[in-house]
Amino acid sequence: MADIALGAGGRSNTRRPAAQYAAQVLAAVERATLRLVDAAEEIDELGVRAPSLLPDWTRGHVLTHLARNADGCANLLRWARTGIEHPMYTSAADRDAAIEEGATRSRHLLLEDLRAASDRLTHAARTLPDTAWTAEVVTAPGDPVPAHHVLRLRLLEVWAHLVDLDVGVGFTDIPMPDVEWLLEDTAQWFGGRQDVPALSVEVDFGDHRRQWELRGTTSRPAAVRGEPGPMLGWLLGRTGADELEGEAPELPPWR
Repeated sequence: MADIALGAGGRSNTRRPAAQYAAQVLAAVERATLRLVDAAEEIDELGVRAPSLLPDWTRGHVLTHLARNADGCANLLRWARTGIEHPMYTSAADRDAAIEEGATRSRHLLLEDLRAASDRLTHAARTLPDTAWTAEVVTAPGDPVPAHHVLRLRLLEVWAHLVDLDVGVGFTDIPMPDVEWLLEDTAQWFGGRQDVPALSVEVDFGDHRRQWELRGTTSRPAAVRGEPGPMLGWLLGRTGADELEGEAPELPPWR
């Protein structure tokens, strides 16, 4: 079985079986999902119609998006299991239409949809053969990734949109090693874009520091330093740079 050279937080060079690594990330996804569902259950009928922290989206939009994203991730794991192409969504237009339609449902139906979709993803991950975790699949933006990275993508979606629900959860509430994984993935995603300014990001995790160079121009990169939660919130465009140090440039939208 193929191995991957990733440890906790992506810092270790020790090669680990892909299935073992996927199980670690799946456990983090399940914990984050429990936090998400618990928070969603506290929202009343009027609350699901209230604005989220995302422009033009209510909490109902966010909850529906999270459910459809869970199904999309399960589709990618089905692709990995069968070897037959099974994209996240039939099309971007169909995904957007499903979110708009789903957002109008009652609180009860929104919660049931979120729980059921999350359970389907968990089942797909728990039953995936060990050898399939290194199979290549293609995400909705068109990026080829190994199947085990689908779980990291889901983890980022759950935590970012849990904050977007505006229910008292912030980026500083994300535990380790989740927040380090999310910072690594966000930095790498920005690093593949031509519209990102030259930027060096340094994060203090308390017991260690990490630095990422975001792809940009050949000019001297701006340098931004800070703690994990504020840095992640800023990179994702959810918070300002008030809690960070250095020259924080304007970034393009994460999504």
